[in-house]
Amino acid sequence: MTKLAVIGSGVMGRGIAYAAALNGFSVALYDINSNSLLSAENYIKDELIKSEQKGYISNSAVEEGVKNITYCSDMKVAVEDCSLVIEAVLEIMEIKIKVFKELDTLCSPETILATNTSTMSPTEIGAQTSRPDKVIAMHFFNPVHKMKLIEIIRGLETSEETVRYVRAISEKMKKETVEVNEFPGFITSRMNCLIGNEAMNMFMEGVASAEDIDKAIKLGLNHPMGPLALADLVGLDTRLRNMEYLHQTLGEKYRPCPLLTKYVKAGKLGVKTGSGFFNYS
Repeated sequence: MTKLAVIGSGVMGRGIAYAAALNGFSVALYDINSNSLLSAENYIKDELIKSEQKGYISNSAVEEGVKNITYCSDMKVAVEDCSLVIEAVLEIMEIKIKVFKELDTLCSPETILATNTSTMSPTEIGAQTSRPDKVIAMHFFNPVHKMKLIEIIRGLETSEETVRYVRAISEKMKKETVEVNEFPGFITSRMNCLIGNEAMNMFMEGVASAEDIDKAIKLGLNHPMGPLALADLVGLDTRLRNMEYLHQTLGEKYRPCPLLTKYVKAGKLGVKTGSGFFNYS
């Protein structure tokens, strides 16, 4: 059984661990915060039970999924004997680099290190390690167990062997993949951020209500989710960090909507706080 570790047990980390465990991987989910780990464990067990109740998976799959995940507050223990480690911490470059430097010292020289970043440079992250050829980005989408795509982003020195291995792992997780040559925002985040930011500007300008903006995009452009609801799901703080990075690297068209900045300052972060462009009970 292939063993992998996921670093960070937040929304994306727990989702990646869930999807991997359900597809036969042995997973060590690491977090420095024991409360976050406990929350992740409860979430994963609840999701497995819900999936069984809806007829998506069998009872034996639930038992296998639970058995395949260990929850760990010691990074050295978590990454031991792993062929792949996936980082899923905050979208802050300094934090990611700190994590990768630590992983570089703890992991076997053969271990591939992947970042789940949606915008940031695997080249810059890989350059801080002794193995830039084994550093890559795997951009999963939320909710991980429902979304079919993984963007695979190669850095400047990422080897072909690393790309092939990560593609094979992704396929074993029953995901579709696209391969991207590194550029800020990759494919999906560049598009999502532009569409979402324009929707926020329209709402701020009073063009239409949040409900009608999202309804127009869903019914008129056939998007499965409106851009404002999607931003709330991602987390408005995360979206703001993404916009700030893209504004810095790609220029003026990615300047964050002032209302987004205001909402984040007010603690209106979307689904996770119960209030964003919409209210959630």
